[in-house]
Amino acid sequence: MKRPLSNVRILDLSRMLSGPFGSMILADLGAGVIKIEDPEGGDKTRTMGPKLSEGQSAYFLSINRNKKSITLDLRKEKGREIFYELVKISDVVFDNFRPGVLERLGCDYETLKRINPKIICCSISSFGHTGPDKDLPGFDLILQARGGAMSITGESGRPPVRMGIPTGDLAGAMYAAYAVVAALYSREKTGVGEKIDVSLLDSQVSFLTYVAQYYLLDGKIPGPIGSGHQTVVPYQAFKTKDAYVVIAIFVEKFWEKFCAVLGLEHLIKDPKFCTNDLRRKNKDELLPILEQMFLERTASDWLKLLADEGIPSAPVNAVDKVLSDPQLLARNMLVEISHPDYGKVKILGNPVKMSGMEEDSFTAAPTLGEHTVEILSELLGHSQEQIDKLEEEGVIR
Repeated sequence: MKRPLSNVRILDLSRMLSGPFGSMILADLGAGVIKIEDPEGGDKTRTMGPKLSEGQSAYFLSINRNKKSITLDLRKEKGREIFYELVKISDVVFDNFRPGVLERLGCDYETLKRINPKIICCSISSFGHTGPDKDLPGFDLILQARGGAMSITGESGRPPVRMGIPTGDLAGAMYAAYAVVAALYSREKTGVGEKIDVSLLDSQVSFLTYVAQYYLLDGKIPGPIGSGHQTVVPYQAFKTKDAYVVIAIFVEKFWEKFCAVLGLEHLIKDPKFCTNDLRRKNKDELLPILEQMFLERTASDWLKLLADEGIPSAPVNAVDKVLSDPQLLARNMLVEISHPDYGKVKILGNPVKMSGMEEDSFTAAPTLGEHTVEILSELLGHSQEQIDKLEEEGVIR
């Protein structure tokens, strides 16, 4: 069975994190993604962090699987001509440049839709293509700060911290991927492509969900609450004899069992704690009691007791523990691929499980320009002589 996007071809002009992660989501779903890179070094993430081999890093490997790479200098007329040839036979153009860059290159939606009226152009940028700050630069840290995430992350009274996962970038990538799928479906009905404008700041702010809604209703400005929750108690990390565990008493049915496991049956009907609303109002009195109790046993002891009663709980795992978790391994969230320069390499799997994709396999992130000749010759019909000339002129590498 074919993967759902197996008939879709995407030209990916993006680099760094937000764009490549978004196009990788689509590649995992079967889209043929052609990563178009500058001949001089390509995507900057090729050299970030520990390297697997020359021109390819662990960072690059993590967000560019299942893609092909072609080098193409879009600043040169012949480079743009080749790009236009590819646009004619493609479905989507994906980018994460600042507003105005594609216009200067002659690769913007208004230009490309004259070449292919069905083309879908998806642009991810820090602040979007409209508004007073559309031309400002921005990275994950900037977006987490401006979008409110940092104001509610960390412990009260401590300096602001960013979330360890780059949600400022990843939120926009995910919205872009589903917007492309929606646009492809719309095009099936209308026959017309469209322009998609995704702002990373907008995406980050949308992740505030109920936190923003609480403020809009009661006017109280939320602050950092550590591992806790604005309205649910207890719902946080607790220190045990040897490590931290998290407990989520999100619904009342767990409260009685939780108290029984901790040997605190007298709290079950206590008029200060018997409902979540009361526990929230009196948490400054309740939490020290729970914290003291958790210190009496090890994390593994508590987790077994809690699991036996079906109480939502978990260890606070470091990455090494996460990547050896039996549940995740059973779900193929750690897979092995063959890398042309490095041999067998483990990478994260695809979280989307669909019929026809159970036995899915991945190809390693491409080396710079690995598929240039293949794409030019097989897709566009260029002769070897033409390809050699393009290389001599620096249009390709």
